[in-house]
Amino acid sequence: MGAITIRRASGLALRLLGYLDFVPGLLTRLVVGFAFYDSGSGKLANPENTVSFFTDLGIPFPELNAAFVSRLEYYGGMLLLVGVLTRIVALLLSSTMIVALLTADRDTFVGALTRSSEVGLSDVAPFVLGVFLSWLVIRGAGAISVDALLKRVIDKEAAPEKP
Repeated sequence: MGAITIRRASGLALRLLGYLDFVPGLLTRLVVGFAFYDSGSGKLANPENTVSFFTDLGIPFPELNAAFVSRLEYYGGMLLLVGVLTRIVALLLSSTMIVALLTADRDTFVGALTRSSEVGLSDVAPFVLGVFLSWLVIRGAGAISVDALLKRVIDKEAAPEKP
């Protein structure tokens, strides 16, 4: 009798959790989207600082890259917030996190990897954002997004009419 009760409770819990399946994608998109939107708006408000920073890091074509990254973060953050082109935007933003790990945050990242500092991987913002972005690339925007709405509309129009 105890095993049956546990099985029923487990089944009920799994069904209830199934109704919350949309939460991780939504929260990830909102947190990451806002982080990039905020960062991009700061870069757009102070383009000379961004160009100077990119120049100091040795990033080629600092003016062009600063303009590109600022806009990618700003508009990409907005797109993530509403869930439009999520996989593409997340992939593009992932590339900026890779560049950040190889340049601005290289020493911190290597220190965290080798445990030669008190900093852990969860303290390296580009790494953490990269993990979340990779999740969005693979899983997509989730059920509560414009991407999901468009998919439902397209699937409905593509479905053959029932007689």
